[in-house]
Amino acid sequence: MATPPPQLTRREAREHESHDTKHDHDHDYEQGHDQASESTDEPHTTDAKAEAAAAKRAKAELIGRTAAIFIMPLIMVGMMITGYLGTMHSPSANDMPVVVAGSDSNAADTKFTLDGAEPDALDIDTVEDAHTAREMVFDREASAAVVIKGDKAMLYTAGGAGVQQQTTVTGLVMPALQEEGLDVETEDIASLPDDDPSGLGAMFLMTAIVMAGYLPFSVLRSNSPELLKFKRIVPILGAWAAAIAGLVWTVACPILDIVDVKDTVAVLGVAWLGVFAISCVQLFITRIVGAMGVIVGIFFLMVLGMPSSNLSYPVYTMPALYRFTHEILPMPAIGEALRSVLYFDGKGVTEHLLVLAIGAVLGLLLTKAYDFISHRRNPDPKPLDVNIPSLHGGRRPDSKVWRYISLIVFPLAMVTMMLTFMLGAMGSPTPKDMPVTVVGSSTEQAKDTIADLEKSMGKDMFDFTATTDKEEARAQVEDRDEVAALVLPTQKNAEFGLIANEAGNNSAYQVVNRIFDQVASAQDMELDVDNVAPLPDRDKNGVVVMYVAMGWILAGFMVVIVGANANPWSRPLKRMIPLTAVYAPFMSLVVTLIAGPITGAVDGHFAQLWGAGIIAIFCIAMFAMVFERLIGMLAIIPVIGTLMFAGMPASNGAISEYMIPSFFTTLHDFLPMAAAVETIRSIIYFDSDVVTEHMQVLGLWGLVSLALVFLIDSIKPPRTEHDFGNLHLERERERDKQARKQAKALEGPKSAQGSADARGFDASDSAEPGQTVQSTIVADDPNEYHRLSPRPTMAPTTGDGMSNRPAEGADRSESSDQQEWIPSTV
Repeated sequence: MATPPPQLTRREAREHESHDTKHDHDHDYEQGHDQASESTDEPHTTDAKAEAAAAKRAKAELIGRTAAIFIMPLIMVGMMITGYLGTMHSPSANDMPVVVAGSDSNAADTKFTLDGAEPDALDIDTVEDAHTAREMVFDREASAAVVIKGDKAMLYTAGGAGVQQQTTVTGLVMPALQEEGLDVETEDIASLPDDDPSGLGAMFLMTAIVMAGYLPFSVLRSNSPELLKFKRIVPILGAWAAAIAGLVWTVACPILDIVDVKDTVAVLGVAWLGVFAISCVQLFITRIVGAMGVIVGIFFLMVLGMPSSNLSYPVYTMPALYRFTHEILPMPAIGEALRSVLYFDGKGVTEHLLVLAIGAVLGLLLTKAYDFISHRRNPDPKPLDVNIPSLHGGRRPDSKVWRYISLIVFPLAMVTMMLTFMLGAMGSPTPKDMPVTVVGSSTEQAKDTIADLEKSMGKDMFDFTATTDKEEARAQVEDRDEVAALVLPTQKNAEFGLIANEAGNNSAYQVVNRIFDQVASAQDMELDVDNVAPLPDRDKNGVVVMYVAMGWILAGFMVVIVGANANPWSRPLKRMIPLTAVYAPFMSLVVTLIAGPITGAVDGHFAQLWGAGIIAIFCIAMFAMVFERLIGMLAIIPVIGTLMFAGMPASNGAISEYMIPSFFTTLHDFLPMAAAVETIRSIIYFDSDVVTEHMQVLGLWGLVSLALVFLIDSIKPPRTEHDFGNLHLERERERDKQARKQAKALEGPKSAQGSADARGFDASDSAEPGQTVQSTIVADDPNEYHRLSPRPTMAPTTGDGMSNRPAEGADRSESSDQQEWIPSTV
C-alpha cells in the first residue's frame, strides 16, 4: 500500500506551485528558443508581406472612395442635365397630328395648304365630319382639328392636353389658314380650370408620385437591407403607396383646391398604383444592381421619363425615341392618367392604368424569379453589407423603430416639399404686381390709361408707372427693372406699342404680350411689339439658365453628401476644402461642356460660365456642409428644400418672380438658386451686367456657411469614421432567427423525434472516431446559444474611415465573411 503524500500548508503549497510553474516556463522558453534558432526567418517575411498587402488594399480603397466623391455627382449631374438640356432647350414640332373636316374639296385643299406650310411639323389627316374631328381632339388622338365651312374655319384645341401643345399647334396652323383668306375662330374643348390655368397641377402631382416610388430605395439597401426580403417589402410598399396617395390628395384637394372632390377616388387610385408600380420595378432593379439601382431608376424614371411625359413639353416636340418611351414608362402613364381624371372626365385613363398595373406585376414576378434562381444557385448567399449606419450621421440606432422612422422621414419630407412648395407656388401662376410702365404723350394721358386698365383688370395684376419718356422706359425694360412698357397711341403713331424683354423672362414676356394684345384688340388696333432681347432658337423657351443653375446646385450639395458617406475621412475642413477646391472646377467644367459643345444650348461665354460655376458650386458645398455636420445624410431635406423646392419658384427661371406668391418673390433676392439663375442669364444674354451683385449673394452664403462649420467643428470635432453601433448584435439576432428557421425545416415528424428522444439517442454516439456530426443547435436563451455556437460580434469594416468596434469577447480571428454577415433578401 502506497504511503500518502505529506499534507502541505497553504503557504507551502503556493510556493511549490510557483516553483513548478517557473520551472515549466523556463523549460518551455529554452525549448522554444532552440527551435527558433533552428528555424528560418520565413514567418517574419510572411507577416511583412501580409502587412504590405493589407496596406496596399487600404490605400486602394481610400483612393476608390475618394474617386467616388467625383464619380457619383458626375453620373447624376451628367445624365440629368444632359437629358433635360438635350431635349428641352429647343423643342420643335415634328409630325404633330392635326385632322381636317369639311366638304371633300375644302378638306383636301386645307390639307394641301397645311402640308405645304409646315411639311415636317404637322401630320395632316382628313376625317368625315366635325363631330369625329372634335372627338379625336378630346381623346388626344389629335393635337388640333380644323373644320372648314365655306370661307370660315373653326380651330379646335384642348388646353387640358397641354398649354404648350395648344400654343404650338395654334401658332403653326393659324397663320397658314389666315394666308388662305379664311376667317379663323378658335375653341378650347377641354379648357383648364381656374385653379390650374397652366395645367401644371398634373405635372407636379406626377413628379411627387414618381419621387415617392424610387426615393425609399436610395438608402434602404445601404441602411436596412433586411427590409428588402420579398415577404417584408411587398406589404411595406403597399402601405407606403397608400400613405403617399393620401398625402397627394390632402395637399391637392382640400389645401390647394387643384383636385375636385368628385375626383377623389380616381386620384387616390392613380396615386396608389403609380407609387406601388414604380416601387415594384425599383425593387427588381435594386436586386440586380444593388445600392446603385437608384441611379438606374432615376435614369428611366426622370431622365427619360420627363421628356416622355407629354406634360412638360409636347411629346411631338421631342426626339422620336420619346414617343416610344411615352407608351411604356411609368412617369408618362401616371401623368396622362392624372390628366385624364383632372381635365377630361376620366376619358382614356384605363390604358394608362393598365401600363402601371403591368409594370407592378412584372416587377414583382421578376423579383420573385430572381430570388428563386439565386437561391437555387446559392442556398447560402453572400451576406449584404451595411454602408450607411444612420441617416442622421451619428451612431447607428440600437432601436429598429428609430432607424425605420428615419427611413420614412427622408422620402416623406421630400415628397411633401415637392407638393407644398412647388405645386403651391407654381401650380397656378398669375401676374401679381408685375411692374409695367405706361408711356403717354403726357403724364395725364398715361395716368388716365392706368386708371382704365386697373378698373378692367383690377389693381393686383400690374404695378403701373406713368411716364412720358419712351427711351427711359426702354432702358428700364432692358435692365429688367420693368417687365414691359406699354406705349400709347399718338397722332404720329396710331398703334399700341409694347416694349418687352423675352430673355429677361419668357413667361412674363408671354403674359404681357397676351394681355396687352387683348387691350389693343378691344380698341380695334394691333399691338406692335418691340422685343429688346429676343431668345435665340437654341433656347426658345428660356429654360437654359434654369437647367444650368440646377447643375451647379446638384453638384454643390452632392460632393458633401457623397463624401460624408462614401469616405468620412474627408469630412474635416483641412481635407474637405482642398478636395472641394479641386471638385468645383471639375464639375463646373462638366456642366459648361454639357450646356455648350455637347447640347448646343449655349453659344460661347465658356470662361465666364466656368468661373462663375466654380464659385457657385464651392459656396453651395459649404452651405450643405453646415447641415451635414448637424444631421448627417438627412441634410438633404433642408438643403434641397432651401436650394431647389424654395429656390426654383423664387429663381425667376421657368416662371416669372411676379407670377408666384409674394413670399417667394421676396426670397428672390436672397436664395442661391435665384442668384445662380440671374448670374447665368446675365452672362448669356446681357453682357454680364449684374453678375457681380448676384455672385456676392452666393459668396455671402459660402462665407457665412464656412464660418458656421468652423464654429460647429470647434464645439464637436467631425467624425472621420462610421459608427455602426450594435450592428453586430442585430446580426446575431438575425442569425439566431435564421438558425431557428433552418432547424424547424429540418425537423422530422414529431412522433419520430419524440421516440428518438425517449430512447435517449445522441447523434454523437453514432459517429465514427475522428468524425464530426454537424447539427443545428437552437437555444431559447441567447447566451446559451452563443456559448454553444460562437458567433462573430464585430461590426462590419468597410475600409479606411469606417469604425470597426468589437464587442467584449469578440474573436478577432474570424473570417471577414462572417464579420459582414447580414440576412440576404432571398
